[in-house]
Amino acid sequence: MNTQRYFIELCYDGTHYHGWQLQPNAVSIQEVLNKAFSTILRQPIYTTGCGRTDAGVHATQFFAHFDLKSMDDGPCTMDYAKVLRSINYLLPTDIAIKQIFPVVADANARFDATLRSYEYHIHFHKDPFKAGYSWLLRDRPDIGLMNEAADIIKEYTDFSCFSKSNTQVKTNNCKITRAEWVETKNGIIFHISADRFLRNMVRAIVGTLIMVGRKDIEPIAVRNIIDSKSRSNAGTSVPACGLYLTEVKY
Repeated sequence: MNTQRYFIELCYDGTHYHGWQLQPNAVSIQEVLNKAFSTILRQPIYTTGCGRTDAGVHATQFFAHFDLKSMDDGPCTMDYAKVLRSINYLLPTDIAIKQIFPVVADANARFDATLRSYEYHIHFHKDPFKAGYSWLLRDRPDIGLMNEAADIIKEYTDFSCFSKSNTQVKTNNCKITRAEWVETKNGIIFHISADRFLRNMVRAIVGTLIMVGRKDIEPIAVRNIIDSKSRSNAGTSVPACGLYLTEVKY
């Protein structure tokens, strides 16, 4: 029996899900995806994602891989257009598959990724169309001070202070290549890119930078926070609704 590995590119609204990863008592993106592919492909399918977005976090680009076994001794084949239509018909409206394509047997959606990018969206005036997709702040923070602090963050690699405790990762080191706040017509967006991210890292960074923007702490204080390696010294985690995984590179 032959096996073929496939990559899936998808996007999703994470509002009604308990994150990407399978959970014993809550619905996750991975669970819904596994069930849909298993139904359409008529064999048990287990997807492996490029990351583990938290509950309520969205993704405009996400990758996962799965293995498909042939039903005989011949090669695995798939009518991509037909499967794509069938999967998207079966999936709920808040999850969409963009493409399915074959890859080499050892390709890994999680470990082969070289860059991940996130955005965090903030708006300042009540807007029913942004509810659940952006964080509403009453007062506008100082974006210049926040970008000054963001530049400091890029100088470091050990981000223990921004990591959720007891995550069982081998290292808290990440290489950040972009950390920048950008003004928009109706708010501000934080752009951050790195080779990898720790659990809760982006939301903790945003919470810390908001402290700077509100002038609760000076930008230079971010150095002491990072050097302390203590999560208790950093800012609180901002709401998940404003966070999007926007790009994954291989």
